Amino acid sequence: MLRVFLTHTPEMFAGYYGARALAALQQHAEVVRNPGTTVLSGAALAEAARGCQAIVADRATPGTSETFAAAPDLVAFMRVAVDISTIDVAAASAAGVLVTRATPGFVDSVTEQAVGFMVDLARGLSGHVQAYRRGEEPQGRMGVQLSAATLGIVGYGRIGQRLAEVALALGMRVLVADPHATVADPRIVQMPMAELLPQADFVVCLAISIPETRDLFDSAAFARMKRGARFINLSRGELVDEQALAAALDSGQLSGAAMDVGRALDQRPSLFLARRPDVIAAPHIGGMTPEAMEHQAMDTVRQVASLARGALPDNAVNAAAAHRLSRLGISVA
Repeated sequence: MLRVFLTHTPEMFAGYYGARALAALQQHAEVVRNPGTTVLSGAALAEAARGCQAIVADRATPGTSETFAAAPDLVAFMRVAVDISTIDVAAASAAGVLVTRATPGFVDSVTEQAVGFMVDLARGLSGHVQAYRRGEEPQGRMGVQLSAATLGIVGYGRIGQRLAEVALALGMRVLVADPHATVADPRIVQMPMAELLPQADFVVCLAISIPETRDLFDSAAFARMKRGARFINLSRGELVDEQALAAALDSGQLSGAAMDVGRALDQRPSLFLARRPDVIAAPHIGGMTPEAMEHQAMDTVRQVASLARGALPDNAVNAAAAHRLSRLGISVA
């Protein structure tokens, strides 16, 4: 029977896999759990997964060249996430190991978080809540009405498309910048990012993380934004120059920011930004709903089931190079 190593620590298992997915996985393979509370990597991960043909890895567990070199039994490394930036795909391919990823199951959950961030930034709700909890009597101040505001979406993937639909339903004017997408909805105006920034009251970063988008939002980008606008990052921390964001907030160029991601550990917001009173920060929880979690966990269950029956799994990244699949009777020629 196929043996699978599940990397999740107890905390990660509760938030990103769950008992139902584990039970389904055990229908197709013998499952070996991470025996400790530490995120494993390198040779330690290879040693823990000794004798296993597949590793099902949470987002915090990297796939390093050291792991692939030290795991002769490994046939597949499966990420329970869309992001595979911490998997050395070239090293996996050199070793003949298949890499797979999950499909986005968090479109609605992240979209809902984006709306929550916009409402909070527009009306200062969390600030009022904190003042009351301190025993203070906060002063009300004029807010922004979303139905009278313009939303700029940078990155028109699945989340961007869903957010645009919701924003239109709220009565917002919606602008989109994405050189790799074509917007078909006539209610949405597509334009270059440089033209979008000065027109938007709220700018949401949903661009993909590739070398070309690193520090996409830098001092020049923030300077182009409408003075007093609000900025939201729900993509990846490396897309934002955090010092430039802090400077834009200090100068009043931006009146507020919200983020679920940043450059701290596990893509969490950096504390020097998260502690600011003009920032709303969440600890990378966009996909932390039972529906989103189970969607991606069940993707890996289906992938393992494919391996177990001798078929190539869906969402394979490097199938042509994964020659170890032949051990399971799977041809990639």
